[in-house]
Amino acid sequence: MKRISFIFILASVLFLSACGGGSGADDRLFLTIATGGQSGVYYPLGASLGKLYETELGAKSSVQATGASVENINLLDQKRAELAIIMGDAASQAYEGTGPFDKKVQSFATVASLYPNYVQVITTKDSGIETIEDLKGKRVGVGAPNSGVELNARAILEAYGMSYDDFEEDFLSYSEAIDGIKNGTVDAAFVTSGIPNPAVTDLSTTHEVKVIPIEGEGMKKLKELYPYYAENTIPKGTYGNKEDVPTASIMNLLVVRRDMDEETVYRLTKTMFENLEKIQSSHNAAKAIKLETAKDSVPVPFHPGAEKYLKEAGVE
Repeated sequence: MKRISFIFILASVLFLSACGGGSGADDRLFLTIATGGQSGVYYPLGASLGKLYETELGAKSSVQATGASVENINLLDQKRAELAIIMGDAASQAYEGTGPFDKKVQSFATVASLYPNYVQVITTKDSGIETIEDLKGKRVGVGAPNSGVELNARAILEAYGMSYDDFEEDFLSYSEAIDGIKNGTVDAAFVTSGIPNPAVTDLSTTHEVKVIPIEGEGMKKLKELYPYYAENTIPKGTYGNKEDVPTASIMNLLVVRRDMDEETVYRLTKTMFENLEKIQSSHNAAKAIKLETAKDSVPVPFHPGAEKYLKEAGVE
């Protein structure tokens, strides 16, 4: 009888161990990080974050390549991701239920402002395109459907009194649009990202790249319509350009599911900023991520856990 009892107890312990009972495995942090296309900045930045959280917090991370901002917000809302990188305009539209969102989506909150995305309207010298107005009648890549790039394209066109009716739009990712320019099926492309964008840099090795300026009355109107845009400059030499090119920029945000507990988000925020050099090494654009600008140009609320850390760190 004692032998039977011992065997039963041993079997029960082995079963519970196999299920993770009492092992501490249930406490492991699982993070799906929604990013963007692999030819942009979001993906390597998300991969760097995931690796950092695995190393420092013992988390298990999965980095997901996506269509970027709008898709990422929907993934958070559907509880299919815990963290995401998005653009500020998409965040604002989600909270307001405007643009590509047919209802208010407020199931996410901000961790930190990251770095500015530059609106880059890319073509080549041979295209003859010199201004935004010259896009009329051309074949133009406007970003993946409902991506942050496409939202920017629509906003820029609106500011210049234009729409998709003025040209032949192609809903293409960065790499697809740049490939189209290379093989002659696309005349110009909207590429909104940090600088330099890898796909555009690659184009500059075989073609003389021209970046179309966003300036003057068009820029003024853009800021009136959408105050979260700022005036910025693509420095000379970025893609072989001989002069600075004026353009618009908008901040990228790291956001998290709003229902994540405060302590976890506090740890995620603290870990990122206390290991910032590892994140900054993921891409040249990431060098602009700084603790002192973590609250810059954020159009939606912060998560309490992030707010707690930033207050401790003295960020106003």
